[in-house]
Amino acid sequence: MHIVVVGLGLIGASFTAAIRQAGFGGQITAVVRNELSGAKAVERSLADAFSTDVRQAVSTADVVMLAVPMLAMREQLEAIAPHLPDTAVVTDVGSVKGFFINEALAALPHPERIVPAHPIAGRERSGMDAADENLFKHRRVILTPMEETDVQAVKTVEDLWRLTGAVVERLDVAHHDRVLAHTSHVPHVLAFALVDALAAQQEVEEIFRYAAGGFRDFSRIAASDPVMWSDICRTNPSAILESLDLFSQHLQHIRSAIEAGDGDTLERTFERARVARNTYNDVQS
Repeated sequence: MHIVVVGLGLIGASFTAAIRQAGFGGQITAVVRNELSGAKAVERSLADAFSTDVRQAVSTADVVMLAVPMLAMREQLEAIAPHLPDTAVVTDVGSVKGFFINEALAALPHPERIVPAHPIAGRERSGMDAADENLFKHRRVILTPMEETDVQAVKTVEDLWRLTGAVVERLDVAHHDRVLAHTSHVPHVLAFALVDALAAQQEVEEIFRYAAGGFRDFSRIAASDPVMWSDICRTNPSAILESLDLFSQHLQHIRSAIEAGDGDTLERTFERARVARNTYNDVQS
């Protein structure tokens, strides 16, 4: 099998490292921006070969994985479309599945070979240097195949992700984008907003110097790639705005209770949250 990974950042490089560790015996070609990055990828055994020309790279591919920011998908899809073998499977690692599917259907001639995927794993560090072959172990990877998606194409992508140690599940496209807005996209937005607001305060140095562990834990994700998260916000706006409105209503409820000195309401709200967190904690692992 010949796998072409377009974009060797944290997710793409961790994927190739993981399947290599698991014994994948096929060929891995990395599509990179420059020869220096490609040489580094080969030296670190993240790829067998590299190319700076995506069109040439995919011409013999069995699987093409797009590991680029959401708003870069269309450019890559249009570039590879005329050069893909008819049997090649095209998948991705993007956080917004509805957007990817629309872009892929508009660009590719074989919708039955499109297998949208989203690994629920990551960290605030980005780039090839952050690659971790254990990043996906025991983490979920969600596939959102369409009705016309070929069964064997889905199995191919499932098998590759299982090589990384991931747990592969399937979701409806719209449901995926709504759930991920609640559990991933909005938490990142809130972390960015909080850190940005505090950084604008006059006493910013003291604020960060004396920050407690809870602040460090929550704000850690504000160190994530701003381009990637800007793209996610722009490609999943409806679900993110719905989630932000829900959160705003709850935040206003808490604000009103604080303003009124209503301890009962605050305790009930915090207790419900504590019970929910403890109840569903095992589901996350």
